Amino acid sequence: MSDIFSKDLSTADDAKSTRARAADWHDRRERDDWSEADQIALDAWLAESPAHVVAYLRVDAAWQRADRLSALKQSLPENAYGARRRFKFRFGSFAAGFGVLTVLGIAAAVYPWSPREQVYSTAIGGHKTLTLDGGSQIELNTNTVLRVSMNGAQRNVFLDKGEAYFQIRHDASRPFVVMVAGHRVTDLGTKFAIRSETGRVRVTMVQGRVQFGGADNSVRSATLTPGDVLVATGNAVSVTRKQAAKLIAELGWRQGVLVFDSTALSDAVNEFNRYNRTKLVVADSAAARMPIDGKFRTHDVTAFTFLVQSVLGLHVTDHGDETVISR
Repeated sequence: MSDIFSKDLSTADDAKSTRARAADWHDRRERDDWSEADQIALDAWLAESPAHVVAYLRVDAAWQRADRLSALKQSLPENAYGARRRFKFRFGSFAAGFGVLTVLGIAAAVYPWSPREQVYSTAIGGHKTLTLDGGSQIELNTNTVLRVSMNGAQRNVFLDKGEAYFQIRHDASRPFVVMVAGHRVTDLGTKFAIRSETGRVRVTMVQGRVQFGGADNSVRSATLTPGDVLVATGNAVSVTRKQAAKLIAELGWRQGVLVFDSTALSDAVNEFNRYNRTKLVVADSAAARMPIDGKFRTHDVTAFTFLVQSVLGLHVTDHGDETVISR
């Protein structure tokens, strides 16, 4: 009995710690000094566990409801005793944040608002498909964090990191906009993919059109059509055209595969490392430049290293948490 009780206490402590951490992240994110490094750290914490995402969502929902209650209190009617119920929340401090959840649980029964934003994430090697209001779908690739904000007037998505494939049902009255690394992608009836890495955004067009531009007009805008691949790094934007077969190969992750066509070994290794916790390392630059071809399951590192040995004639050494490839 004591073991069970201790386990329950440990679980409760873990949950309490997660809630406190989520509150701390939310509090920091509201500050003026929030940086890109802070966002990356938050993304990593969210991706660690679904429990982190749930805790963050609950904190965010509580404070968004608090925002609405704060605005609503000015128009609440006088009650039978002639006194108006007043609410006061300190938005700069989360010391009382979780106490507010209890109050808002009662308030929600009277004022049934939905959270303005929902957070979705995948772990390393994960894959998830979301179906949104109206039938649009978003597929999340490995190690991805995405936020969805929808209401009657607009549909906004924030790709905080990772990669996603969008199949959007166009509605001119409710624009669908993806915000990613300071850029804005607006659908015009579309199937497209976006990949966000540190300092680099890649948009791949499959069907329809999208409008690409900077959120603050700092980069040139472009209308993308099927076959266009846009890469944005800082304020520089380039657009190239690719054949349908190439696009299908690049989106092989949707079927759980990686396709390489005369791909530099270093680039192929980087792709595998996105999907697996045990990392591949190329030990020398000459080996890194060697081209490789093939189609592999995203988690089948064994098949990949076998090809590296048998076809490229390279050595593969297992060091536990990493596998080293060398000449």
